[in-house]
This record gives sequence, C-alpha cells and structure tokens, in this order.
Amino acid sequence: MDYVEKIVVLMTGAGAPGAAGIIKCLKQDKNIHLILADAAEEPVGKYLNGNFYQIPTASDPDFIPAVRSICLKEQVKIVMPLVTRELFAFSEYKDEFRTIGVHVLVSDESALSIANDKGRLYQHLEQARLKVPKYKIVNTWLEFEEALVYLDYPNQKVCFKPCVSNGSRGFRIIDPAIDEFHLLFKEKPNHTFISLEKLKSILENQSFPTLLVSEYLPGPEFSVDCIAKNGQPVVVVPRVRSRMKEGISVAGEFIQNKEIIKYCEDIIKSLHLHGNIGIQVKQAEDGVYKILEINPRVQGTISAGLGAGINLPLLAIHQELNLTIDEHDTQVIWGTKFIRFWEEVFYN
Repeated sequence: MDYVEKIVVLMTGAGAPGAAGIIKCLKQDKNIHLILADAAEEPVGKYLNGNFYQIPTASDPDFIPAVRSICLKEQVKIVMPLVTRELFAFSEYKDEFRTIGVHVLVSDESALSIANDKGRLYQHLEQARLKVPKYKIVNTWLEFEEALVYLDYPNQKVCFKPCVSNGSRGFRIIDPAIDEFHLLFKEKPNHTFISLEKLKSILENQSFPTLLVSEYLPGPEFSVDCIAKNGQPVVVVPRVRSRMKEGISVAGEFIQNKEIIKYCEDIIKSLHLHGNIGIQVKQAEDGVYKILEINPRVQGTISAGLGAGINLPLLAIHQELNLTIDEHDTQVIWGTKFIRFWEEVFYN
C-alpha cells in the first residue's frame, strides 16, 4: 500500500469492550496517528494510546460540535465510531464532516434506521425474499401470547428481544422445560433463559416495549465481519462463536462457509450498507442460516482477524481514502482459532 502523508484517525468509544483490540489493529499502520474519544473520563483506551479527548454523549446537543472541533484541531481524516448510539448523529452530519475533509465510517441514515431496528430489519429482508427466522412484532401482552401460539410454544422454544437495543440487553429464551432450581444453583446469573410466568410478572405492570418474538435457532452461531462500499460487499469473514460471555465472543474459529458469505453479501446489497459491518447469523433447525441482528459498525471481536491474516478496521480506512489495497491483504487464513482473555492496564 502506498501513502505519503500521515492519516489522522479519530476513534470514538475508547471504553468499548473491543476498543483495545481495534487500537491494536490500527497501530499496525505506522502512517496512522490515532486519537481516541469517549464520554467516560477514564476509558481503557485513554491509557493504551495517550491522545485522548472526553466528549459528550451522543444524545447531547454538543456531541457533534465537540467532535467537529477535535477534527479541525487535529486535522482528522477519518472518524471511526464504535458506539451504536452515535451512529445516527454521525450519519445525519456525514456530509457536513465531508466539507471539512473528514470521512465518517458510517452507513446512510436510511440504512441505519432499518439495521438498528430488528423488527424493521426482519420485515425488510423478508420483503427482499431473504431468509429470516419465523417471527412476530408485538406491543402488548395479548399480542405476545398470540405470537407464542403462532410459534408453536410450548412445543418449541421461543426467544424475544427489544426491536431497538444494544448488545444482548433484553434478550431471553422461553423454554417450557426450564429448571429454575438448576439455573439458580448451577448456572452463573448471566444466563439467558426465563420462564413464561416470570416474564409475565415483569411485563404486566410495566410499559410494554416493542418486542421481536421469534423462533429459537438451535444451531451454531456465527459473527460475520464485513466491509462494504456503498452497498457492495468487499470482504465477508465468518467466524463461529464457540464460546461467549455476556454476548461477546471469547473463543471462535474462522470458517469459510459459502452459504453464510452469500447470505451476508445479499443483506449488504439489500440495505446499501457502508464501512465496517457486523452481521450475526445462527443455524435454524432445518439447517439454514438466518439472521439474528446487524451491528452497522466495527464489532468488538473484529481484532481476532489479525490472527487470521486480515486487518478489517485498517482495510476500511484504506478503502475510504481510496488507497491501494493489495490482494493478499484481503486473504483469510481459514481454520484459524482464537481465544480472548483479559489484560490489565495500570495508571496513576
């Protein structure tokens, strides 16, 4: 790859779970001058990089002006957001940032509004004739009960999640064979099972959120790291999630599953996505892989790609700046396995 000048990159979300790995990815390119930002005062990235700004949260009206001020002061070329809640703000002002010479790695607002709402996402893909789990969108307990009948509960497990949520917040599996005693004394408290009776007791006296209720997919789960360019898939890298902790992959393997790759390519084209994109898929009982959700940003475990010979955050930056990308830079060492672990950062 050929470049002649320093590339100043502003990465927001310096305290995100995957921030440390993404910092490591970006530092593979000595031409990159990395600046970090976060709404928290003491995020881990602050002590891994050194160049740090504290910024308002995405809901604060001063968020965009603060980021714009940093970009002007530091002569930023690329903004890479890691925080889902920031994506809409950046998308709305993407053209304005472009006028000051700043590229924001984010999809258009129309694509984000679908990708970030699981109910709208399933409806969109269904209309595009792409496979989705059997589902219903509900807004009341009565509609929830009707969805259970539609999904053949209690003969089949059923899962649900808020249509708009981050991470695995609000996701639960309803299993009629659930053993509450076993869950209490044999499982850690971060399990995802819940009884129908317990769920009803929680929801009947609360404001009912819009929920996506769907069939439970029992097979292997894959997290698919993608790079897209204005709706065209460039790189699609599936990795099986062998072990997870609080919704984050802590062990996996890169597998060249052509069915999953084609499926994700079709999803990217359908939504006209751009930049780093994460797609979660899982195998249904009939063997077909179906979507769980989309993360229209850099995923936390994307740094595992380094071990498989591919640096996806860095490739997205080079693509955005129209830099030459060598063919070997997009090659994946399939079969690579990884395990993630905690590491300390010390500061005074």
